[in-house]
Amino acid sequence: MRRLHPALRAVALAAVTLLGACATPPERKPEPAATTPSPAQSAAEAEPERALQRGRLKPMPVRPLSIKTDCRFKDEVGYGGSAVLDVSHSEVRAFAATVDVPKRGSCKFDLADFRQVLKEPHVELQARDGCTVRMWEQGEQVTVAFSECAKRCTRGTFEYVWPILVDRSSGQCT
Repeated sequence: MRRLHPALRAVALAAVTLLGACATPPERKPEPAATTPSPAQSAAEAEPERALQRGRLKPMPVRPLSIKTDCRFKDEVGYGGSAVLDVSHSEVRAFAATVDVPKRGSCKFDLADFRQVLKEPHVELQARDGCTVRMWEQGEQVTVAFSECAKRCTRGTFEYVWPILVDRSSGQCT
């Protein structure tokens, strides 16, 4: 039997692989619909509700966001920034933020460039260029997150920007 040249063998293998990828998978039979849940299914579905009743799980309250801070932060590698926030009853009165990413650049955000488009369940600011700033409460922290804001940053910086977290009780941010 004659052996194929290695290049021809690779082409033949690729052709066989492509043909195999085009094969139609066997038809699956639909599973019969369960008419009554099993006792295990019923218990699993009822568990979150019982936990809520026992007080272990508590939903976050939907309430107006209020926070006022002027903070600065910097970590061990030099990632840092600042935030000025004045939000009262979900109405943004003042907002300015700067994020500095080491060896990348910085981003700047100012309320004058935004309009408030949402108050609940979270505060949302939107700029004409598509940049969106969202603020929400998580326990004792307020999160300030940015999306689609690359135009407000030095080129290539926005991919490295994290949300700013503000501790409600101390006003410190990270």
